[in-house]
Amino acid sequence: MLAKRMERLGTETAFEVLARAKALEAEGRDIVHLEIGEPDFDTPGNIIDKAVEALRSGYTHYGPAAGIPEVRKVFAEHISRDRGIDVGPDNVVIVPGGKPIIYFPLTALVDPGDEVIYPNPGFPIYESVINFLEGKAVPLKLAEEKDFSFDIEDLRALANDKTKLLIINSPQNPTGGMLSSEDLDAIAELAVKHDFWVLSDEIYSKIIYEGTHDSISTRPGMLERTIILEGHSKTYAMTGWRLGYGIMPVELAASVAKLQTNCTSCTAAFTQIAGAEALTGPQDAAEAMVAEFKVRRDMLVEGLNAIEGISCKKPRGAFYVFPNISELGLTSKEVEVRLLDEFGVAALAGTSFGAFGEGYLRFSYANSQDNIRKALERFAEFAATVRNGG
Repeated sequence: MLAKRMERLGTETAFEVLARAKALEAEGRDIVHLEIGEPDFDTPGNIIDKAVEALRSGYTHYGPAAGIPEVRKVFAEHISRDRGIDVGPDNVVIVPGGKPIIYFPLTALVDPGDEVIYPNPGFPIYESVINFLEGKAVPLKLAEEKDFSFDIEDLRALANDKTKLLIINSPQNPTGGMLSSEDLDAIAELAVKHDFWVLSDEIYSKIIYEGTHDSISTRPGMLERTIILEGHSKTYAMTGWRLGYGIMPVELAASVAKLQTNCTSCTAAFTQIAGAEALTGPQDAAEAMVAEFKVRRDMLVEGLNAIEGISCKKPRGAFYVFPNISELGLTSKEVEVRLLDEFGVAALAGTSFGAFGEGYLRFSYANSQDNIRKALERFAEFAATVRNGG
Protein backbone atom coordinates (compact mmCIF):
# COMPACT_ATOMS: atom_id res chain seq x y z
CA MET A 1 0.00 0.00 0.00
CA LEU A 2 1.18 3.46 -0.85
CA ALA A 3 1.48 6.13 1.82
CA LYS A 4 -1.69 8.20 2.28
CA ARG A 5 0.21 11.37 1.35
CA MET A 6 0.33 10.20 -2.27
CA GLU A 7 -3.41 10.79 -2.50
CA ARG A 8 -2.73 14.49 -2.01
CA LEU A 9 -0.23 14.73 -4.87
CA GLY A 10 -1.43 16.08 -8.21
CA THR A 11 0.24 15.99 -11.61
CA GLU A 12 0.92 18.06 -14.71
CA THR A 13 -1.70 17.13 -17.30
CA ALA A 14 0.44 18.35 -20.20
CA PHE A 15 2.63 15.27 -19.92
CA GLU A 16 -0.41 12.95 -19.78
CA VAL A 17 -1.89 14.50 -22.94
CA LEU A 18 1.53 14.35 -24.60
CA ALA A 19 1.69 10.63 -23.88
CA ARG A 20 -1.81 10.08 -25.36
CA ALA A 21 -0.86 12.12 -28.42
CA LYS A 22 2.36 10.14 -28.91
CA ALA A 23 0.38 6.89 -28.68
CA LEU A 24 -1.93 8.11 -31.46
CA GLU A 25 1.08 9.06 -33.56
CA ALA A 26 2.44 5.55 -33.07
CA GLU A 27 -0.78 4.32 -34.68
CA GLY A 28 -0.09 6.47 -37.72
CA ARG A 29 -2.21 9.53 -36.82
CA ASP A 30 -1.05 13.05 -37.70
CA ILE A 31 -1.10 15.08 -34.47
CA VAL A 32 -0.44 18.79 -34.01
CA HIS A 33 1.20 19.31 -30.63
CA LEU A 34 -0.03 22.46 -28.89
CA GLU A 35 -0.19 20.87 -25.44
CA ILE A 36 3.35 21.06 -24.10
CA GLY A 37 5.04 24.25 -22.88
CA GLU A 38 8.37 23.67 -24.59
CA PRO A 39 10.07 25.94 -27.15
CA ASP A 40 10.53 24.17 -30.48
CA PHE A 41 13.92 25.85 -30.92
CA ASP A 42 17.33 24.32 -30.32
CA THR A 43 19.48 25.55 -27.44
CA PRO A 44 21.74 28.33 -28.79
CA GLY A 45 25.09 27.06 -30.07
CA ASN A 46 27.26 29.11 -27.73
CA ILE A 47 25.57 27.47 -24.73
CA ILE A 48 26.06 23.97 -26.14
CA ASP A 49 29.71 24.72 -26.92
CA LYS A 50 30.30 25.94 -23.37
CA ALA A 51 28.72 22.76 -21.96
CA VAL A 52 30.96 20.55 -24.10
CA GLU A 53 33.99 22.58 -23.02
CA ALA A 54 32.92 22.20 -19.38
CA LEU A 55 32.59 18.44 -19.74
CA ARG A 56 36.06 18.18 -21.25
CA SER A 57 37.41 20.46 -18.51
CA GLY A 58 36.33 18.16 -15.70
CA TYR A 59 32.93 19.53 -14.68
CA THR A 60 31.65 15.98 -14.25
CA HIS A 61 31.75 15.68 -10.46
CA TYR A 62 29.67 16.60 -7.42
CA GLY A 63 29.44 20.27 -6.55
CA PRO A 64 28.08 22.27 -3.60
CA ALA A 65 24.37 21.70 -2.94
CA ALA A 66 23.49 25.35 -3.54
CA GLY A 67 25.48 25.51 -6.76
CA ILE A 68 29.01 26.27 -7.98
CA PRO A 69 30.09 29.50 -6.24
CA GLU A 70 31.26 31.31 -9.38
CA VAL A 71 28.02 30.43 -11.18
CA ARG A 72 25.93 31.60 -8.24
CA LYS A 73 27.85 34.88 -8.48
CA VAL A 74 26.98 35.21 -12.18
CA PHE A 75 23.31 34.48 -11.48
CA ALA A 76 23.21 36.96 -8.59
CA GLU A 77 24.83 39.69 -10.69
CA HIS A 78 22.36 39.06 -13.51
CA ILE A 79 19.34 39.31 -11.22
CA SER A 80 20.74 42.40 -9.47
CA ARG A 81 21.14 44.19 -12.81
CA ASP A 82 17.95 42.93 -14.37
CA ARG A 83 15.59 43.47 -11.42
CA GLY A 84 17.34 46.46 -9.88
CA ILE A 85 17.82 44.76 -6.52
CA ASP A 86 20.90 43.96 -4.43
CA VAL A 87 21.47 40.22 -4.05
CA GLY A 88 24.63 38.13 -3.76
CA PRO A 89 25.73 34.52 -4.30
CA ASP A 90 24.45 33.48 -0.86
CA ASN A 91 20.93 34.42 -2.00
CA VAL A 92 21.10 31.95 -4.92
CA VAL A 93 20.26 28.25 -4.98
CA ILE A 94 20.72 26.46 -8.31
CA VAL A 95 18.43 23.47 -8.81
CA PRO A 96 17.58 20.90 -11.53
CA GLY A 97 14.67 22.70 -13.20
CA GLY A 98 12.22 25.26 -11.89
CA LYS A 99 9.92 22.99 -9.89
CA PRO A 100 12.33 22.53 -6.93
CA ILE A 101 11.96 26.28 -6.27
CA ILE A 102 8.29 25.54 -5.67
CA TYR A 103 8.76 22.34 -3.69
CA PHE A 104 11.80 23.17 -1.55
CA PRO A 105 10.82 26.65 -0.27
CA LEU A 106 7.25 25.56 0.45
CA THR A 107 8.59 22.51 2.29
CA ALA A 108 10.84 24.79 4.33
CA LEU A 109 8.08 27.30 5.15
CA VAL A 110 4.62 25.69 5.19
CA ASP A 111 3.35 23.73 8.19
CA PRO A 112 0.11 21.69 8.08
CA GLY A 113 -2.85 24.07 8.14
CA ASP A 114 -0.91 27.13 6.96
CA GLU A 115 -2.82 29.06 4.30
CA VAL A 116 -1.21 29.47 0.90
CA ILE A 117 -2.91 31.63 -1.73
CA TYR A 118 -2.23 30.63 -5.34
CA PRO A 119 -3.47 31.74 -8.79
CA ASN A 120 -6.32 29.76 -10.34
CA PRO A 121 -6.19 28.98 -13.22
CA GLY A 122 -2.49 28.52 -12.65
CA PHE A 123 0.42 26.13 -12.96
CA PRO A 124 -0.98 22.91 -11.42
CA ILE A 125 2.13 22.09 -9.39
CA TYR A 126 1.40 25.04 -7.05
CA GLU A 127 -1.80 23.46 -5.74
CA SER A 128 -0.30 19.96 -5.80
CA VAL A 129 2.61 20.89 -3.53
CA ILE A 130 0.41 22.89 -1.12
CA ASN A 131 -1.90 19.91 -0.71
CA PHE A 132 0.99 17.45 -0.41
CA LEU A 133 2.41 19.48 2.48
CA GLU A 134 -1.04 19.60 4.12
CA GLY A 135 -1.24 23.35 3.75
CA LYS A 136 -4.60 24.98 3.10
CA ALA A 137 -4.76 25.78 -0.62
CA VAL A 138 -6.63 29.07 -1.13
CA PRO A 139 -7.41 29.78 -4.81
CA LEU A 140 -7.24 33.35 -6.12
CA LYS A 141 -9.36 33.66 -9.25
CA LEU A 142 -7.77 35.09 -12.37
CA ALA A 143 -10.53 36.67 -14.44
CA GLU A 144 -10.77 37.06 -18.20
CA GLU A 145 -12.41 40.46 -17.78
CA LYS A 146 -9.31 41.57 -15.86
CA ASP A 147 -7.02 40.33 -18.68
CA PHE A 148 -6.36 37.32 -16.44
CA SER A 149 -5.14 39.34 -13.53
CA PHE A 150 -7.16 39.29 -10.31
CA ASP A 151 -9.41 41.67 -8.46
CA ILE A 152 -7.33 43.16 -5.66
CA GLU A 153 -10.41 43.19 -3.44
CA ASP A 154 -10.58 39.41 -3.84
CA LEU A 155 -7.01 39.15 -2.59
CA ARG A 156 -7.72 41.49 0.31
CA ALA A 157 -10.62 39.24 1.29
CA LEU A 158 -8.41 36.13 1.25
CA ALA A 159 -5.27 37.48 2.90
CA ASN A 160 -5.14 37.37 6.70
CA ASP A 161 -2.75 36.72 9.54
CA LYS A 162 -3.00 32.95 8.85
CA THR A 163 -1.62 33.44 5.34
CA LYS A 164 1.90 32.00 5.19
CA LEU A 165 2.64 32.53 1.52
CA LEU A 166 1.20 33.91 -1.73
CA ILE A 167 2.23 32.55 -5.13
CA ILE A 168 2.21 34.87 -8.13
CA ASN A 169 3.24 34.17 -11.73
CA SER A 170 3.81 36.94 -14.27
CA PRO A 171 3.85 36.46 -17.24
CA GLN A 172 1.52 33.65 -16.47
CA ASN A 173 0.94 30.03 -17.41
CA PRO A 174 -1.70 29.18 -18.72
CA THR A 175 -3.16 32.55 -19.76
CA GLY A 176 -0.24 34.71 -20.82
CA GLY A 177 -1.58 37.44 -18.52
CA MET A 178 0.65 39.82 -16.59
CA LEU A 179 0.31 41.60 -13.29
CA SER A 180 0.42 45.38 -13.43
CA SER A 181 2.72 47.54 -11.33
CA GLU A 182 -0.37 48.59 -9.37
CA ASP A 183 -1.18 44.92 -8.69
CA LEU A 184 2.34 44.37 -7.37
CA ASP A 185 2.13 47.48 -5.17
CA ALA A 186 -1.11 46.20 -3.62
CA ILE A 187 0.34 42.70 -3.08
CA ALA A 188 3.39 44.15 -1.37
CA GLU A 189 1.21 46.24 0.94
CA LEU A 190 -0.75 43.15 1.98
CA ALA A 191 2.37 41.00 2.38
CA VAL A 192 3.93 43.51 4.75
CA LYS A 193 0.65 44.05 6.63
CA HIS A 194 0.01 40.34 7.20
CA ASP A 195 3.68 39.29 7.29
CA PHE A 196 3.52 36.59 4.60
CA TRP A 197 6.02 35.36 2.01
CA VAL A 198 5.62 35.76 -1.75
CA LEU A 199 6.83 33.15 -4.21
CA SER A 200 7.19 35.10 -7.46
CA ASP A 201 7.38 32.73 -10.42
CA GLU A 202 9.22 34.80 -13.04
CA ILE A 203 10.24 31.96 -15.35
CA TYR A 204 8.76 33.80 -18.39
CA SER A 205 10.32 37.17 -17.52
CA LYS A 206 12.10 37.46 -20.88
CA ILE A 207 9.16 36.33 -23.03
CA ILE A 208 7.15 39.56 -23.11
CA TYR A 209 5.57 41.26 -26.14
CA GLU A 210 4.05 44.43 -24.70
CA GLY A 211 5.43 46.35 -21.74
CA THR A 212 8.32 45.30 -19.53
CA HIS A 213 8.80 42.85 -16.71
CA ASP A 214 8.31 44.12 -13.17
CA SER A 215 9.25 42.18 -10.04
CA ILE A 216 7.57 42.47 -6.66
CA SER A 217 11.02 42.11 -5.09
CA THR A 218 11.67 45.80 -5.81
CA ARG A 219 8.93 47.03 -3.45
CA PRO A 220 9.78 48.30 0.04
CA GLY A 221 9.89 45.48 2.56
CA MET A 222 9.67 42.75 -0.08
CA LEU A 223 13.24 41.61 -0.73
CA GLU A 224 13.35 39.95 2.69
CA ARG A 225 10.07 38.08 2.08
CA THR A 226 10.26 37.23 -1.65
CA ILE A 227 11.41 34.04 -3.39
CA ILE A 228 12.09 34.59 -7.10
CA LEU A 229 11.77 31.50 -9.27
CA GLU A 230 13.88 31.77 -12.44
CA GLY A 231 15.43 29.38 -14.90
CA HIS A 232 16.77 28.71 -18.37
CA SER A 233 14.19 26.29 -19.81
CA LYS A 234 11.95 28.81 -21.55
CA THR A 235 14.18 31.76 -22.45
CA TYR A 236 17.07 29.68 -23.79
CA ALA A 237 15.18 26.58 -25.01
CA MET A 238 16.90 24.44 -22.36
CA THR A 239 13.99 22.34 -21.06
CA GLY A 240 15.98 19.09 -21.14
CA TRP A 241 19.00 20.60 -19.39
CA ARG A 242 17.03 20.88 -16.13
CA LEU A 243 18.46 24.16 -14.88
CA GLY A 244 16.57 26.51 -12.60
CA TYR A 245 17.39 28.73 -9.68
CA GLY A 246 15.86 30.66 -6.84
CA ILE A 247 16.72 34.03 -5.32
CA MET A 248 15.73 34.33 -1.66
CA PRO A 249 16.90 35.53 1.77
CA VAL A 250 20.13 33.90 2.91
CA GLU A 251 18.62 31.94 5.81
CA LEU A 252 15.96 30.40 3.59
CA ALA A 253 18.55 29.69 0.87
CA ALA A 254 20.54 27.63 3.39
CA SER A 255 17.44 25.56 4.22
CA VAL A 256 16.61 25.06 0.55
CA ALA A 257 20.19 23.90 -0.06
CA LYS A 258 19.80 21.40 2.80
CA LEU A 259 16.66 20.04 1.16
CA GLN A 260 18.56 19.73 -2.10
CA THR A 261 21.29 17.78 -0.29
CA ASN A 262 18.64 15.33 0.88
CA CYS A 263 16.92 15.00 -2.50
CA THR A 264 19.32 15.45 -5.41
CA SER A 265 22.72 16.26 -3.83
CA CYS A 266 23.41 18.98 -6.40
CA THR A 267 22.66 20.21 -9.91
CA ALA A 268 24.82 18.83 -12.74
CA ALA A 269 28.02 20.88 -12.88
CA PHE A 270 28.38 21.23 -16.65
CA THR A 271 24.81 22.53 -17.00
CA GLN A 272 25.60 25.27 -14.49
CA ILE A 273 28.60 26.39 -16.52
CA ALA A 274 26.40 26.43 -19.62
CA GLY A 275 23.80 28.42 -17.68
CA ALA A 276 26.34 31.11 -16.84
CA GLU A 277 27.20 31.37 -20.54
CA ALA A 278 23.50 31.75 -21.36
CA LEU A 279 23.24 34.85 -19.16
CA THR A 280 26.56 36.46 -20.11
CA GLY A 281 26.87 35.48 -23.79
CA PRO A 282 25.03 36.72 -26.90
CA GLN A 283 21.27 37.16 -26.52
CA ASP A 284 20.39 37.33 -30.22
CA ALA A 285 19.03 33.76 -30.42
CA ALA A 286 16.75 34.27 -27.42
CA GLU A 287 15.53 37.60 -28.80
CA ALA A 288 14.85 36.05 -32.22
CA MET A 289 12.84 33.28 -30.55
CA VAL A 290 10.65 35.81 -28.73
CA ALA A 291 10.12 37.75 -31.98
CA GLU A 292 8.96 34.54 -33.67
CA PHE A 293 6.66 33.73 -30.74
CA LYS A 294 5.03 37.15 -31.19
CA VAL A 295 4.27 36.38 -34.85
CA ARG A 296 2.79 33.03 -33.85
CA ARG A 297 0.77 34.61 -31.04
CA ASP A 298 -0.81 37.13 -33.39
CA MET A 299 -1.61 34.43 -35.96
CA LEU A 300 -3.19 32.14 -33.37
CA VAL A 301 -5.24 34.84 -31.62
CA GLU A 302 -6.54 36.20 -34.92
CA GLY A 303 -7.41 32.70 -36.12
CA LEU A 304 -9.19 31.73 -32.91
CA ASN A 305 -11.27 34.90 -32.83
CA ALA A 306 -12.37 34.20 -36.42
CA ILE A 307 -14.00 30.93 -35.30
CA GLU A 308 -17.67 31.29 -34.42
CA GLY A 309 -18.25 30.71 -30.70
CA ILE A 310 -14.61 31.22 -29.70
CA SER A 311 -13.10 34.35 -28.15
CA CYS A 312 -9.47 34.83 -27.19
CA LYS A 313 -7.61 37.57 -25.35
CA LYS A 314 -4.20 38.54 -26.71
CA PRO A 315 -1.57 37.46 -24.13
CA ARG A 316 1.19 39.91 -23.23
CA GLY A 317 3.77 37.28 -22.33
CA ALA A 318 4.76 33.58 -22.20
CA PHE A 319 3.72 31.40 -25.17
CA TYR A 320 0.16 30.34 -24.38
CA VAL A 321 -3.33 31.45 -25.33
CA PHE A 322 -6.38 30.70 -23.21
CA PRO A 323 -9.46 30.99 -25.45
CA ASN A 324 -12.98 31.03 -24.06
CA ILE A 325 -14.81 28.00 -25.50
CA SER A 326 -17.93 28.13 -23.32
CA GLU A 327 -20.27 28.84 -26.25
CA LEU A 328 -19.52 25.38 -27.64
CA GLY A 329 -21.65 23.93 -24.84
CA LEU A 330 -19.11 21.27 -23.89
CA THR A 331 -16.89 21.01 -20.85
CA SER A 332 -13.25 21.90 -21.26
CA LYS A 333 -12.27 18.25 -20.79
CA GLU A 334 -14.74 17.10 -23.45
CA VAL A 335 -13.23 19.57 -25.90
CA GLU A 336 -9.67 18.46 -25.03
CA VAL A 337 -10.51 14.77 -25.59
CA ARG A 338 -12.53 15.19 -28.78
CA LEU A 339 -10.11 17.66 -30.32
CA LEU A 340 -7.28 15.16 -29.92
CA ASP A 341 -9.10 11.92 -30.65
CA GLU A 342 -11.22 13.11 -33.58
CA PHE A 343 -9.29 16.03 -35.08
CA GLY A 344 -5.65 15.40 -34.16
CA VAL A 345 -4.95 18.56 -32.17
CA ALA A 346 -3.38 18.18 -28.72
CA ALA A 347 -4.40 20.94 -26.30
CA LEU A 348 -5.17 21.15 -22.60
CA ALA A 349 -8.50 21.64 -20.84
CA GLY A 350 -8.61 24.83 -18.80
CA THR A 351 -9.47 22.71 -15.76
CA SER A 352 -5.97 21.20 -15.94
CA PHE A 353 -5.01 24.50 -14.29
CA GLY A 354 -7.73 24.63 -11.64
CA ALA A 355 -11.49 24.80 -11.26
CA PHE A 356 -11.66 28.41 -12.52
CA GLY A 357 -10.31 27.19 -15.86
CA GLU A 358 -13.65 25.63 -16.83
CA GLY A 359 -14.85 27.04 -20.14
CA TYR A 360 -11.33 27.57 -21.47
CA LEU A 361 -8.66 25.68 -23.40
CA ARG A 362 -4.90 26.20 -23.40
CA PHE A 363 -2.90 26.16 -26.60
CA SER A 364 0.89 26.51 -26.58
CA TYR A 365 2.19 28.33 -29.64
CA ALA A 366 5.68 26.90 -29.16
CA ASN A 367 5.22 25.22 -32.53
CA SER A 368 5.70 26.22 -36.15
CA GLN A 369 3.49 28.63 -38.07
CA ASP A 370 2.53 25.81 -40.45
CA ASN A 371 1.39 23.62 -37.58
CA ILE A 372 -0.53 26.50 -36.00
CA ARG A 373 -2.38 27.04 -39.29
CA LYS A 374 -3.17 23.32 -39.46
CA ALA A 375 -4.43 23.35 -35.85
CA LEU A 376 -6.66 26.36 -36.55
CA GLU A 377 -8.20 24.65 -39.58
CA ARG A 378 -8.92 21.52 -37.54
CA PHE A 379 -10.27 23.47 -34.57
CA ALA A 380 -12.60 25.45 -36.87
CA GLU A 381 -13.82 22.15 -38.33
CA PHE A 382 -14.37 20.79 -34.82
CA ALA A 383 -16.31 23.91 -33.73
CA ALA A 384 -18.51 23.70 -36.83
CA THR A 385 -19.18 20.03 -36.13
CA VAL A 386 -20.26 20.84 -32.57
CA ARG A 387 -22.49 23.73 -33.68
CA ASN A 388 -24.19 21.38 -36.15
CA GLY A 389 -24.96 18.91 -33.38
CA GLY A 390 -22.03 16.58 -33.98
